[in-house]
Amino acid sequence: MSENQENIQDVNQYFGAAEIDVMVPDIPLPPEPEEKKEVKDEIEGAFKFAFIGAGQGGSRIAESFHKLGYRKIGIVNTAQQDLNSINVENKLCIGAGGAGKDRSVAAKCFEEKRDDVLDFMRRSFGEDVDRIFVCAGAGGGSGAGTLVPLVKTAKELQETIKSGSKKVGVILALPKYSEGRKVNANAYNTLKEACELVNEGVVSPLVIIDNEKTSKLYSNVSVSNFWQTANMSTAGVFHLFNMTASKDSSYSSFDSSDYKNVLDSGITIFGATPVPKWDDPVSISRAVRSIAQSGSMSGGIDVSTANSAGAILIGGKEVLDNIPQSSLDEAFDQLTRILRSGSVVHRGIYSGDKNNLTVFTIIGGIATPQEKLEELMKLGDLERTEEK
Repeated sequence: MSENQENIQDVNQYFGAAEIDVMVPDIPLPPEPEEKKEVKDEIEGAFKFAFIGAGQGGSRIAESFHKLGYRKIGIVNTAQQDLNSINVENKLCIGAGGAGKDRSVAAKCFEEKRDDVLDFMRRSFGEDVDRIFVCAGAGGGSGAGTLVPLVKTAKELQETIKSGSKKVGVILALPKYSEGRKVNANAYNTLKEACELVNEGVVSPLVIIDNEKTSKLYSNVSVSNFWQTANMSTAGVFHLFNMTASKDSSYSSFDSSDYKNVLDSGITIFGATPVPKWDDPVSISRAVRSIAQSGSMSGGIDVSTANSAGAILIGGKEVLDNIPQSSLDEAFDQLTRILRSGSVVHRGIYSGDKNNLTVFTIIGGIATPQEKLEELMKLGDLERTEEK
């Protein structure tokens, strides 16, 4: 043995050599910070929107945006089996078998999992978000019961990540008459709560989709394709405005400030219609009037109470080369006359890749739809309940 080895042996014997220097007690330590993973959309738009779908109806709406290329999307439901059929990456079950059309059951499930939902939304959306939209069906249990707490959670998240909006968007689907008293009663209470959130300045826009009216607009669509067609119609027009607001125009631009102005105005409806006889100057105005009054996906809403709107005309180059500017001005003026006094109509004219002319509208600042609420109250037999 060398002299150096003898010295080490002597030191080890003196101090008591050991492989472990310190026995660390079980002290609760904070977890390592999660690596922030940014979620990027596969589309280009003026705003980075995030969508949280609640319940089966809301999940379908959120899934429609996913199909368009939006990726800041999460789905929440109280039943795992309802989540399985939705083709979206981020899904969270907060219940054990569904809510059975009972809003209170879903609300209780949410309250017990609130922190989990908040973490889930943050992971699903990332931190680069301009506005969160809560998508829900008003007649079911899961969507209707979680709408209000989801809005409040989304607002909290927006404040935490310092998003570009102080308001949370809501896309709310109303049931068909044939779905029964319980469903229509749920829809009445849910729509009423959503409108109250608008009046409180928490929600904007509130986009209302009336499935009774939708079923009439798409009466010839097969059962297997109906919901996909209906939901994509709303999501598609919504996306078109977001996409167009980021594009330059050779004619007249509808910019991001215009879009934000309408999105911040409260209750909002979207619509679209083709103009087959675009060479007839009256037909363009008639199309705008028709879509504003009856061509949207929302029934029981009085557009004459609206104070803000956007209208985009997209036509092929040949079409735009042959339409007098006066015809387009008259169409925009037609929309202004429909809305209430002092309203603002933001306009845009763009050349498209198809040789036709299509009008797209977004109308906001609409008054609480009392007619629709009264209709749902009667369908839900709530008048008799309140009398008792």
